Amino acid sequence: MSDFLKLFGEQISKEMPGFLAISIVDVKSGNLYYSKKAKKDFDLENASRFSLEIVRTQLNSNDFLKLNQNIDDITITLSSQFQFLKVSDNNGYFIFLVVDSTKANMAFTKALFNKNVMEISKMLNSK
Repeated sequence: MSDFLKLFGEQISKEMPGFLAISIVDVKSGNLYYSKKAKKDFDLENASRFSLEIVRTQLNSNDFLKLNQNIDDITITLSSQFQFLKVSDNNGYFIFLVVDSTKANMAFTKALFNKNVMEISKMLNSK
């Protein structure tokens, strides 16, 4: 599985305008399955942990409110970054993508990200 994740991360880092970082995080344990960053000074491990808290909070909110809905994604817009949290269908993991908002278009980035997520999901499901 790690080969698929590496392929996915490499593809995203090459294709995504303004790419800063990507990680794949287990929701229960908080472990990083994969991570890659463009800049050494970007603290991806801690950014992923804080993003995990956002995902967990939304999952708990959905349960408490009995919304009976899955999280598709969460988008965070900062002054110089777009952060995308794409949650798996089973809520087992999420993909955390960070791009430079001065170099990326939000709609295009989200569309390209979703396309890549669908492609890697098909590859994983066919194995």
